[in-house]
Amino acid sequence: MSGTSLDGLDMACCEFEFQDGLWSYQIHGTETRSYPEELYNLLKTGVELSGFELTKLDVELGQWMGKAVKSFIDSANFEVDFIASHGHTIFHQPELGITKQIGGGNIIAAVSGVPVIYDFRSLDVALGGQGAPLVPIGDVMLFHEYDYCLNLGGIANISFDDHGQRLAYDICPCNMALNYVANKKGQGFDDGGAMARKGEVITDLLEIFNSLDFYSQPYPKSLGYEWVSDKVLKVLDVYSGNLENVMATLVEHIAIQIDRAITKKEETQKLLITGGGAFNQFLIERLQEYLKDKAEVCIPDRTTINYKEALIFGFLGVLRYQKQVNCLRSVTGSGRDNCGGVIVNPFLS
Repeated sequence: MSGTSLDGLDMACCEFEFQDGLWSYQIHGTETRSYPEELYNLLKTGVELSGFELTKLDVELGQWMGKAVKSFIDSANFEVDFIASHGHTIFHQPELGITKQIGGGNIIAAVSGVPVIYDFRSLDVALGGQGAPLVPIGDVMLFHEYDYCLNLGGIANISFDDHGQRLAYDICPCNMALNYVANKKGQGFDDGGAMARKGEVITDLLEIFNSLDFYSQPYPKSLGYEWVSDKVLKVLDVYSGNLENVMATLVEHIAIQIDRAITKKEETQKLLITGGGAFNQFLIERLQEYLKDKAEVCIPDRTTINYKEALIFGFLGVLRYQKQVNCLRSVTGSGRDNCGGVIVNPFLS
């Protein structure tokens, strides 16, 4: 799994078992590998590359991913059935029928020597869906004890049951925006939310963000880097006088939008939080303050926080391998439930 926040390549060796009508899982090993600086910079500016440059980057990323996952597998002598790869999203504009994840599965398979399942989003977009989020079916089948599953990655997204139907959507930018501000201070991220804690909310900036049209649109809906760059990052560049204040404003904005996403019920609900943002203590505190009458905030172990998305993309691969639905129309708005993913196995004897 390679997320929009560019934290690195998450790899998890997972085993899944179906018994008595329920799925269970074990994670046997994990590793996050940081991108080489040159590759990181190219991924960061991927939307600006020419067609030739992007195609070349697709190949280079696939080669790097293939070597990384082969090293991960070999280091622990894991015996694997296949690699399920999300790839790295460059373009995501489903309203135009466009979604593009690079890091070609054919190349990963050739380099690693392991069959690969990849390109999980394109079919759903072709069927009129958002192609995102894809994690909710894993939330349903692997984390059913929680009322809400919230991922605080580059984009904050949520999934939940509503009258027996799974719903999910992207809420707002999260680490993509927070890391952008931290980078201006020469930091990779705001460790624990320390920068934001020192700042004060900029009222007019908060109003600008909270009034963005996206938040009034009905779901299913999803966000891509292009929208975040145009509607959020460019605005942040105008407010660069006090970065602590800008960071505090972003945290408040994220907390408000998440609060709006959770419906108040008579009984207290359980909210599972994963993704890098779960380590942002100040953001979690602001969420707890907003949600204190709605939901119990549940922070799991570090492995689940860091590797839940990688785990679930492995699970999506299992469902694809077994020709079962792995993408829900109730989540993406697609014309029908579908089974996305391309299987590459050049090693058949």
